[in-house]
Amino acid sequence: MEGNPDLDELIVVPERSTKMVRWRELRQLWNRYDLSFSCVPSDRARLYAWAASRRHLGMLAADEITVKLRLMDSAVRFDDINTHTVSMGLQLADLVNVARCPEVVPPTAGGSLPSEIRQAFAVLHPFPKFNYKMWTEAGWVALAQALQGRGFQVVLTGSSDAEEVGYCQRLAAASGALCLAGQLSLAQTADLLRQAELFVGPDTAVTHLAAACGIPTVALFGPSNPVKWGPWPSGRDVIDSPWRMVGSARHGNVMLLQGSGECVPCRLEGCDRHLASWSRCLQEMPSARVIDAALGMLKPTSAELAR
Repeated sequence: MEGNPDLDELIVVPERSTKMVRWRELRQLWNRYDLSFSCVPSDRARLYAWAASRRHLGMLAADEITVKLRLMDSAVRFDDINTHTVSMGLQLADLVNVARCPEVVPPTAGGSLPSEIRQAFAVLHPFPKFNYKMWTEAGWVALAQALQGRGFQVVLTGSSDAEEVGYCQRLAAASGALCLAGQLSLAQTADLLRQAELFVGPDTAVTHLAAACGIPTVALFGPSNPVKWGPWPSGRDVIDSPWRMVGSARHGNVMLLQGSGECVPCRLEGCDRHLASWSRCLQEMPSARVIDAALGMLKPTSAELAR
């Protein structure tokens, strides 16, 4: 949310705390606002929104009992399969007769670039939160080397998690890329992305940021549902999801590259059905396929145009 011009105030609460602390938070919120929205079908979100205002609008999951509507003045039914998450959130605007605005607003920390970047560059974000969204180390190294061969500096981004930093450092050592994992906040990462020539990443938050920043973006998808979670292309003004359940495609500045297999997308946690599991559809995705997609998103060089 950093630097978002649409926000006047941001109230941050801890992810976990005691009942007494929660009660204090609710008292501080009590009827401070005229209108509140709970934007996910969560009891905790509904409780905060109910306390914050006299009029509360929210979402009700398909399998939730209607008694929960007592916390809301009006609600929309939440669809977790066939409706894109951007489209889903925008349905709340209909409840108050506000025109839908399908623009994803990235954060900003001011726009400066790290001093190590001295030429046109591409950003790779290789490490998702879960194994089942992972591509291969060999694939990332081959991609980085191919982009360097086209004259681009390659920058690796990642969180400060020790495993993620170590992974990016190994890729940097093998490929010659610049590793910035653990050095940038999410808002600083968005500033970096705005000035990049290309982004490649898995199904993770930074891939959505890249798409919203308007740069050419290649998203690697395996088990995840692209209809629901495919990156929203910058400037898209159509409300429906741009993506189909099965198949790779390009819309606007985003190329969604889906792994192959009759089971794709399974919408499950990898082939072994747990968070540490791997997904064959991504582990077997050839580096040549990703390289071709990435190079195809780049603007042709002056030498290529002269041919």
